[in-house]
Amino acid sequence: MSGLRVLLADDEQDILETIGTRIESWGYDLLTALDGDRALEIVNSGKPDIVVLDYLMPKKNGLVTLKALRKINRDIPVIMFTAYSDEKSIKGAENLGVIAFVPKISAYSDSQQALRAALGMAEKTIVREDI
Repeated sequence: MSGLRVLLADDEQDILETIGTRIESWGYDLLTALDGDRALEIVNSGKPDIVVLDYLMPKKNGLVTLKALRKINRDIPVIMFTAYSDEKSIKGAENLGVIAFVPKISAYSDSQQALRAALGMAEKTIVREDI
């Protein structure tokens, strides 16, 4: 399909495995991080094309990670994948350019369809140097 690299950052190993397997089945190359610090290391290395970021993580939550990520790369598409959402957090993330919020309804149903749609939207925003 795309060959784009997706960074999935979530502090829950089972989410990384379940959702990560699904992302790979859609044709994306998968990178994973268990916390915000590791996610920033991966982004700083220039590897991911798209970031899927959990809101509630240890050390740095998704919003703090997103603020730091934007200092490294202002243009990378970011999808917030979370069970937690309040108006203030959503507004803060939107101001930092999150293209979609995908609820963690379930690891199998609507959330996967929403994530796949969000990845498709993110893919359309990427200007590929090799094209």
